[in-house]
Formats: sequence, C-alpha cells, structure tokens
Amino acid sequence: MDQSHAPRHPEPGDDSLTIAGVTLSSRLFIGTAGYPTQAIMRDAVQASGADVVTASIRRVSLQGHGSDTVKILKGKRFLPNTAGCETARDAIMTAELAREALDTNWIKVEVIGDRETLYPDVTELIEACRHLVDDGFVVLPYCNDDPIVCQRLEDLGCAAVMPMGSLIGSGMGVANPANLELICRRAKVPVVVDAGIGTASDAVIAMELGASACLINTAVAKADDPVRMARAMGRAVEAGRDAYLAGRIPRRGRAEPSSPQLGLVGS
Repeated sequence: MDQSHAPRHPEPGDDSLTIAGVTLSSRLFIGTAGYPTQAIMRDAVQASGADVVTASIRRVSLQGHGSDTVKILKGKRFLPNTAGCETARDAIMTAELAREALDTNWIKVEVIGDRETLYPDVTELIEACRHLVDDGFVVLPYCNDDPIVCQRLEDLGCAAVMPMGSLIGSGMGVANPANLELICRRAKVPVVVDAGIGTASDAVIAMELGASACLINTAVAKADDPVRMARAMGRAVEAGRDAYLAGRIPRRGRAEPSSPQLGLVGS
C-alpha cells in the first residue's frame, strides 16, 4: 500500500462501517443462495455475525409461499439484489418491486452483460444506478474492478461500490490486487469486495488492501461445513481490517535481524 495514503489509526471503538447513515457492527455481508438447507443457511448467517444479508428478489418468494428466507432471517438488514437482470430497465423494475415488497430502499444493483463470465454491463449498470439514485434508493452496485467505473458510480451518488474480487462463484480470490487497492485508496464511499472470494485468507487479503467490507456467498454456502466457514469469514474480515489499520512492514529483498547484533556473548 502507498504509505502516503495510509489510514489514520482510529481511537478504540471509532472504526465503524456506516452506509447511508446506518452503522453496521460487522464488515461481512453474507448471501443466502445455494445452501444445502434453509436451516443450514440460517445457522451460517448467525455464525457469521453479519448484519446485512443479500437475496435475489427473483428467487425469494415475497408472497409467503416457497422460500421463507425473509421470515427465517427476521432482524437482519436485507439487501435485495437484481441478480439475473440484463438491462437497466429490468434492474429498475426489480428494485422497485423489492422496495415495495420488503419495505427497504437498499438495493444491490447487478446488470449482467455476459452469461459466461457474469461480467457487468457497465453502460446499463450506470443507467440503472443513475435512475435509482434519483428515485431515492440506497444503491450498492456490483461492478468490475475498474477504478474509473467505481469513480463514475460514486459520482452518481451510489452509497457504496462493490467491485468484483474475481469471477462470481469462482473462488479465485482477489485477481487484481493493484486495481482493488487503487479503488479503495481513491473511494470516498465504502468499498465492498463482491464475488470470487473462496476462503478466509482471500477475505483477509481483500480487507488488507483497504476494503470496507466483503460480500460472500458461494464460499460459505458450498463449503463442506457452511456454518464453520461462515464463522471463519466473520473472523477473517476483522483480522484483515485490523492488519490494514495497523500497517504492514515494508517488503525487503534481504534479511533484517529482529534482535541487535552488538553485545552478543563472545563478541
């Protein structure tokens, strides 16, 4: 990390994550899709310590039949998303449905431009975000790890930006740490790393680069033990944040003793 942009060291209790005036106790956002059972999903969410849970508005039943995710996770802050949308128009309609059904103006905006990579369609994404911000939504857009795109979304009034760590569901971790560090350093809104995290060490790396939070779904839902992995992820984001604030030592190409060389016995 560029030491000229190193963060100040906060007073105890002062390092909190706030989005759109809401202060969150956890820097982990967790998804609700793909778990073996609803009971395991519930237990994993609880073990993670996350305040914010995400769910596709197209997958969760809003009329009470089928999935009862909303009821099971009562008390959590829901961040509905527009997963599956391929145009700005579809994303806007889905966000409006979510606001009416779930009584929240928070929305994670996804507009997918390619079915193989699940990369965002940046043009459609920006159009959707502009409309939703103007309509009073708290907009958190999923985007590629491009500093310029993140800046544009911030300038539109998005409450946070959510650059991908790597391809959705890939478990490849942070594919482009240099870009992610630059995004985090420049952003004046929270940066939530979304997609690609495969295990706890990936989450630590994302947080050490300066991310404000991580959104994780597949790495937990598809783990051999989702509840244990959720607990690990909750600890990982805390450890990574502490390490970022503490400031790592410089990398050197030579050894440097940690103990003084003078005054040794026999010298």
